[in-house]
Amino acid sequence: MADNHFKVIIIGSGPAGFTAALYTARANLSPLMFEGMQPGGQLTITTEVENYPGFEHGIQGPELMDIMRKQAQRFGAKSVYQEITEVDFSKRPFVLKSYEEVYTADSVIVSTGASARLLGLESENKFMGYGVSACATCDGFFFKGLKILVVGGGDTAMEEANYLTKFASEVTIVHRRDEFRASKIMLDRAKRNPKIKFLMNKVIKEVVGKDENGRKSMTGVILRDTKDNSTSLIDADGLFMAIGHKPNTELFKNILDMDETGYLKVKPGSTYTNVEGVFAAGDVADKTYRQAISAAGTGCMAAIDTERWLESQE
Repeated sequence: MADNHFKVIIIGSGPAGFTAALYTARANLSPLMFEGMQPGGQLTITTEVENYPGFEHGIQGPELMDIMRKQAQRFGAKSVYQEITEVDFSKRPFVLKSYEEVYTADSVIVSTGASARLLGLESENKFMGYGVSACATCDGFFFKGLKILVVGGGDTAMEEANYLTKFASEVTIVHRRDEFRASKIMLDRAKRNPKIKFLMNKVIKEVVGKDENGRKSMTGVILRDTKDNSTSLIDADGLFMAIGHKPNTELFKNILDMDETGYLKVKPGSTYTNVEGVFAAGDVADKTYRQAISAAGTGCMAAIDTERWLESQE
């Protein structure tokens, strides 16, 4: 069991987890990071990242995550490609299980991230990063002068559609019902925007595109009418999912305080959760910004909070 005891265990990777690992490793805390089901987090499904400082000409998402991983490992952080399946934060040291193995930790940083809600289509998966996106602020810039579809009916959909009109020639909001969940102010703003159109009572049945010699690009979608079941093909260069995000916090239900949508609550101005010695960083506790750079920032905060907390325990 002693072999499986660590001063710091980080659950989840991505910019928050890797930054927390880098800082705790440089503080000689020898962290162990569980990279989980999606090593590198959401950025591994992003092709081009142009808004991460320090990369003048942009960088591929998976490459950026690989650089971060190697940088943390250079200072002694260890990565394991496993998932934590169970936690017990009721006693110290904390107990964490990964399938058959049991680990203990003096402190834990949770950076399990959030996942964009998707439609669950095979074709959507195929063109993810090649026309299909779940982040307007990350990818909007690549659609200058092009036609874009936004799926959703809430405030997020209206906000993303408005933002995308800065780049696109035309943005069409596709919604499965004939009324919106969005607040009146957000809906009115979208309706006033001359570049935004609306397609009601429609769902996306399939994403269509080209795949020539490994070069993929989306060219449109097949829509199904929810009233008469008829189908139609509509041309589009991009498809943005705006049907919400789901924080990956299932593991911490009834253990860590979270809001009604499942985002972890932290003490204002810090990364402290309601359990002493457990800290939260990145999208798992951030429903507002959800950017790689802000996740990395809170990863740094969590590492410093952890280091200071461990010192106070000695």
